Amino acid sequence: MRILSVNVGRAVDAEWAGDLRRTAIDKRRAEGRVAVHGNGLAGDERADTANHGHRDQAVYAYAREDYDWWEPRMGRDLRDGRFGENLTTSGADLTGALLGERWRVGTAVLEVTYPRIPCVVFRNWLDERGWVRRFTEAGRTGAYFRVIEEGELGAGDEIEVLDRPADGVTIGEAFRAYHGDGDLLLRILAQPGRSDKWDRVAQRVLGSRTVAPAS
Repeated sequence: MRILSVNVGRAVDAEWAGDLRRTAIDKRRAEGRVAVHGNGLAGDERADTANHGHRDQAVYAYAREDYDWWEPRMGRDLRDGRFGENLTTSGADLTGALLGERWRVGTAVLEVTYPRIPCVVFRNWLDERGWVRRFTEAGRTGAYFRVIEEGELGAGDEIEVLDRPADGVTIGEAFRAYHGDGDLLLRILAQPGRSDKWDRVAQRVLGSRTVAPAS
């Protein structure tokens, strides 16, 4: 498993970019080594900090294999970074990655936290009919990470899995939990150190059922 491309982007004004009219979804390949800070990669921005500014969404990864699956279905080439990811991976099963799984990439340590949830900006950026539905049905979401140890990384770096929770929930399962699978969501809520974003999901999905705060 390795990193094919490290991608960063600056926020720009765009009329199609939802209510904010501003986006940094256009990520382009960064040359050389890139510093990894607690809230993301050096040279990268997130315009919509209300929805994408959480430290548990500091780094987003998408698999080249998933791009290869999409290309014939979309009828076009998809360059690394096209979906707005910071890390384009090779050989990594991101759908099967576990919440809480830790990777060493370069000198940084990253922890899997959350699936990508498609939004109107993503749809408009790709200009694909029915994109939110299609992306949701495919379930090839990629994964968000929090930064456990700052460092630096670059294209070509190997991905070393340092730890996988014994009774973990995969990114694919977490995506189903987000969309209403209460049993899977309860498993996520039982995990120590989970992202507190899951507490807000639980309020929507589980309603009045008691939710213990993330530790």
